[in-house]
Amino acid sequence: MVPDSILATERLILRRWHDSDRVPFACLNADPRVMEFMPHVLTSEESDALADRIEAHFRQHRFGLLAVELRRAGGFIGFIGLSVPAFEAAFTPCVEVGWRLAADAWGQGLATEGARAVVHYGFETLGLDELVSFTVPANVRSRRVMEKLGMTHDALEDFDHPRFPPGHPLRRHVLYRLKR
Repeated sequence: MVPDSILATERLILRRWHDSDRVPFACLNADPRVMEFMPHVLTSEESDALADRIEAHFRQHRFGLLAVELRRAGGFIGFIGLSVPAFEAAFTPCVEVGWRLAADAWGQGLATEGARAVVHYGFETLGLDELVSFTVPANVRSRRVMEKLGMTHDALEDFDHPRFPPGHPLRRHVLYRLKR
């Protein structure tokens, strides 16, 4: 079992998940604003299954998507962390840096702040040589975070996500990379 593995920033605590995170996680995953660029909002059961997969990823890889809470106010606001994508593409295997925060936490630089700490952890503690991140072209907020992290985009590497059928509006993805 991996320890709670806390990373701290000026405003955030990034930690292993607690059972008490499941209800706010389900609320976050049921919010159409948060899930705009995902296939659909999640039911409570689907959200719990995702939390279970996140925990299984930690057990398998010894890193994963960390629960995020505000240092001052406390309370779960989403996740930021590292994951190994479970699909095949030209750029896999790889490690992805990703995030999902509650809508009321947007626009404050929290995703960038937490992702910077996670990137540093990935490179300095885990010894990774490269991280990727990807999203649909229209997800400007996430693309801005990727760019603020220093990630670069090469349109020649954009790809059709294999989990979406041909013709699906979310199938096309942009790929960003960051080398150590």
